[in-house]
Amino acid sequence: MWSLLAPAFRITLVLTVLTGLVYPAIVTGLAQVVFPAQAHGSLVFAGGRVAGSALIGQNFTRPEYFHPRPSAAGSSGYDATASSGSNYGPTSQKLMDRVKASIAQYRQENPDYSGPIPADAVTASASGLDPHISPANAEIQVARVARARHVDPAEVRALVKQYTERPWLGFIGEPRVNVLQLNLALDRNPKQ
Repeated sequence: MWSLLAPAFRITLVLTVLTGLVYPAIVTGLAQVVFPAQAHGSLVFAGGRVAGSALIGQNFTRPEYFHPRPSAAGSSGYDATASSGSNYGPTSQKLMDRVKASIAQYRQENPDYSGPIPADAVTASASGLDPHISPANAEIQVARVARARHVDPAEVRALVKQYTERPWLGFIGEPRVNVLQLNLALDRNPKQ
């Protein structure tokens, strides 16, 4: 019996070491060399301190900042340890109520705008932590941000344009604006 179990035990031990220790160590080492910023969490620094990650959305609520898309991650949203969507179906009354509340809040925060609201302004992403908004969503918020900062909307619009990321390779994905990086750029703007 032991003659049958011993090889299985040795194979399990060898594969555990290879796939559980050696392979992860090699991949981690390569990532540190080839993609150091990404391997460390794509951290964004401001004033020598970590302000967040370029990959994880944060909640900004003050009028002088661009606001992210809603989050369903955690009980109050933006909880990276509870990353998930709401999993509500398109006919869910809870989803409809949440979207209606988000529309009312968006209209209240951006009273100068009366047109159609972009979907990303009132719906959560699949992870609940999307750090980006659409350029259309950012454009709607320009008036509020400029008014709160007492600056010309053209200056804020120029920053939005500067921080708009294009689709990867020109066709993969959609144009998007990283809310954290845009808000940090607003804080660095010496004219304000």
